[in-house]
Amino acid sequence: MTQRGRLYGCPVEFALDALGGKWKTVIIARIKQGPLRYSELRRLIPSLSDKMLTQRLADLVEIGFVVLETSHDGKGRYALTERGQDLAAALQALYDWGSVHGRAEGVRFRSDIEAAA
Repeated sequence: MTQRGRLYGCPVEFALDALGGKWKTVIIARIKQGPLRYSELRRLIPSLSDKMLTQRLADLVEIGFVVLETSHDGKGRYALTERGQDLAAALQALYDWGSVHGRAEGVRFRSDIEAAA
C-alpha cells in the first residue's frame, strides 16, 4: 500500500506500489465492466481465495479505486471510482499485451476455454 509523503523514484514505481500484486489489477479489470457483487467476483476469479478477495477489496476501497455501493435491492456491489476508471486504458493495454505474448508462448487462458465450451 502506498504511503502519503513517501519518496518514489518515478511515477511507475508509485503506480506499481498502489496496484501491488496481481490480484488488485485482476479485480479492477473485472469490475471495470460494471459493478459486481462479492459473489460475482468470487465466481469470476475462482483461483482467488475468499480471504484474499476480502483483503484486496478492502485495500482497493482504502486507496480509492473501488467503492462499495448499495443497490436498490439492498445488496452491496463493488464499483470503480473515477480514480479506478482512470486505470481502464492501462489495464486494457496490459490485457492486450498479455494476450498476444502469452499466446506466442503457448499459455492458455480461462476465457478461451469458457468460450469454447
